[in-house]
Amino acid sequence: MSESAGNKPDEVPRLTALSHGGGCGCKIAPGVLAELLRDTPAVARFADLIVGRETADDAAVYRINATQAIVATTDFFMPIVDDPFDFGRIAATNALSDIYAMGARPLFALAIVGMPINVLPGAVIREILRGGEAVCSAAGIPIAGGHSIDSVEPIYGLAAIGLIDPQQVKRNSGARDDDVLVLGKPLGVGIYSAAYKKGLLDDDGYRALIAATTQLNRPGIELAQLDSVHALTDVTGFGLLGHLLEICRGSGLGASIDAAKIPLLAQAMRFAQDGVVTGASARNWQSYGGDVALSPTLAPVYRALLTDPQTSGGLLVACSADAVTHVMDLFASAGFAGATAIGSMKAGSSSILVS
Repeated sequence: MSESAGNKPDEVPRLTALSHGGGCGCKIAPGVLAELLRDTPAVARFADLIVGRETADDAAVYRINATQAIVATTDFFMPIVDDPFDFGRIAATNALSDIYAMGARPLFALAIVGMPINVLPGAVIREILRGGEAVCSAAGIPIAGGHSIDSVEPIYGLAAIGLIDPQQVKRNSGARDDDVLVLGKPLGVGIYSAAYKKGLLDDDGYRALIAATTQLNRPGIELAQLDSVHALTDVTGFGLLGHLLEICRGSGLGASIDAAKIPLLAQAMRFAQDGVVTGASARNWQSYGGDVALSPTLAPVYRALLTDPQTSGGLLVACSADAVTHVMDLFASAGFAGATAIGSMKAGSSSILVS
């Protein structure tokens, strides 16, 4: 079994036992978030703000001049695993993913740290920070500073800054009719994290979880340079359906996906069939299920799989049909063996058909 087994009373508490949720499953449900933001002021009057919050895109983009724009994002959450080094790595990888999802190259990051100082030993907290530093080092950027607070629950993440040519920014709102949808990583991270908390995830499963959540979405930089890539996002806490709906709504299109083609972590289907899922999955469906049509022939378990909150999930690409091979080759050359074409964009209402 993985290291998720309960600790003895005199041992350091498990990180996951100190938080009410973990990873991107901590995100506020999309319907609730939309209501909270309903009356916030518009930012359209800032002419150089190329990307704001209007289509729930992955990061803000602010034009500096004709050839440079700053990309800025922040992401943080409570632990998804108990190993502090792995937690730091996952959180940092997840934060940098939003930079890559806009097509940008990361420049530097600032650490966001909230820790229960009187509960966790300094050595554990230092390991979390070291995990984040290791990922940023692999991405070729420094953690240049940050902010810390004494918090009831352990929280870690990054504010990340990137740079891009304004002409190459890839939004989640540029998809076109008949674009093919390519998913870069398999689904099932939320389900695996639920299994981990229950002590059901074996060592192979844990290694697969860490491998998926610490793989940097670097292909976003090269994808942004392709005119045939029309929209780009990453799949995180709202699940595949939630983030695909953001593409649909921003682009004024619908989408259809083939459930049988969707890549899954090896044990995700079995766990989901056994009811090992996160509470965030049900919250996601409640928020946007009205815009999703599931084929009556589809196994009921797919609802949990397609709404499963991903932490540091894969890129979701909308590209022209003649570019699919090139896109897949880019993913493969970067070590994303599971990248798969899963469906297409269609003219019509902003809804999704799953068959």
